[in-house]
Amino acid sequence: MEIGIDSFASAMYGAHALTSVDAMDQLLARIEFADQAGLDVFGIGEHHKKEFLDSATAVILAAAAARTERIRLTSAVTVLSAADPVRVFQSFATLDLISKGRAEMVVGRGSSIEAYPLFGFDLDDYDQLFKEKLDLLLKIRDREFITWSGKFRPALHNQPVYPRPLQEKLPVWLGVGGTPESFVRAGTLGLPLMVAVIGGETHRFRPLVDLYREAGRRVGFTPEHLKVGLHSPGYVGVTNEKAIADYYPGYAELWTKLGRERGWPPVTKGQFDILTAPKGVLVVGGPEQVAEKLLRHSEALGGVSRFTFQMDNAGLTHAQLINSIELIGAKVMPLIKSALIK
Repeated sequence: MEIGIDSFASAMYGAHALTSVDAMDQLLARIEFADQAGLDVFGIGEHHKKEFLDSATAVILAAAAARTERIRLTSAVTVLSAADPVRVFQSFATLDLISKGRAEMVVGRGSSIEAYPLFGFDLDDYDQLFKEKLDLLLKIRDREFITWSGKFRPALHNQPVYPRPLQEKLPVWLGVGGTPESFVRAGTLGLPLMVAVIGGETHRFRPLVDLYREAGRRVGFTPEHLKVGLHSPGYVGVTNEKAIADYYPGYAELWTKLGRERGWPPVTKGQFDILTAPKGVLVVGGPEQVAEKLLRHSEALGGVSRFTFQMDNAGLTHAQLINSIELIGAKVMPLIKSALIK
């Protein structure tokens, strides 16, 4: 199981307010440290709002590529519906050259909708946009010269797309939430699946993951093609108690704020305790508890190839995040590796 971090490049407003320059500098330092700590992957999301600095994902990843040596660098996710697949491919092919073959992308429709009006797209076309643009992106990835036509972008007539990446086939994962059609689409295309689980109990996604695997199997893809990744909020502390004490205040503040915007009730400690329970989605605790939970999640979903922590959304300081990354590399990953070898 690969282990990594996903970040939305929080601008760190509020109790730990930073300038945008300092927040970006600290983020790049964390990616560099994650590389040194032995983590497998670091992802940067895409948002277009004040709270986050990740609107130009590939630019951040390129800066990180120049400061790292082995860690894989990915989007988490690229909002493909509101982007031009040609430019997306060119950006990540360039990143692949800069990083010497370490670039990936996770593409999706996005859980936030601000990109659609910003770039002139109609939300009524939400799924059609993604389906068409994913088709074009995969065609560009697989061949140098493209002939293609669609509804939302001018046609291409035997036009080449450059640069080409260092990797023969640039990895493209499909990011999904809870829509069965999205799981089936990923399986039918033979794309690795990144499941974002941010609430409830992780095992409830097993029927959807089974749909993905069955859809892929029916069209001839092998289990090696049908990788399952899992993205969830999480944080590792020295002990279980310390992790919860660090994480809960910022988590409660964030989700209570989101609740006011979306009509949800305020977060309570009782709700938080349910989410940090053995089957709950929040991967928060000491190294042993976190390793056990990741192994439990993997078993519940029939095997997980990659897990990424969403960690910088709970008001944690740079020092706390660095310490958590160190614990993941030094303790959580060896515990998981040891358990999987047995």
